[in-house]
Amino acid sequence: MRAAAPGPLRLNGGMIRFRERLTPGPGTLVAVLLLLPAVFIIVLPLDPAAGAVAAVVVTAATELVLVLTAPIVAVTDGVLTAGRARIPVALTGATEGFRGADATQARGPGLDARAFTLFRGWVDPVVKVGLTDPDDPAPYWLVSTRRPEELRAALAAERAAPTV
Repeated sequence: MRAAAPGPLRLNGGMIRFRERLTPGPGTLVAVLLLLPAVFIIVLPLDPAAGAVAAVVVTAATELVLVLTAPIVAVTDGVLTAGRARIPVALTGATEGFRGADATQARGPGLDARAFTLFRGWVDPVVKVGLTDPDDPAPYWLVSTRRPEELRAALAAERAAPTV
């Protein structure tokens, strides 16, 4: 049984209700290892030693880029952040969490082309966050998260929190 999540964290005076970096899962990182033989075979005719070095360097660089550029989804100080996009939580509405086939439907045939999306192929669940801003052309945000229930709870708690 999983322990209850702690309350909001405070960092530099700000309140962090939810934070998740969408790093690649182990399966993705293992799949990237297939670059090793591919790069080696490509460079092999030139020089076997260079092929081995190039294979290791390209594979390590790819793994590093995937981890370092992984976007962050957060609810902090009244703001929902998804990658570089930010929106005040006060302008968000109803939320829905999707997993499995429902998440596939939400990301594919059920997706409104106007929606803001932040997907990562290695993260199956998504949360649909409705928007209440009439000037925003996007009807909702659809964001990948491994913890959809926690993200929805953080948004609800942030909306219910008294403003200072």
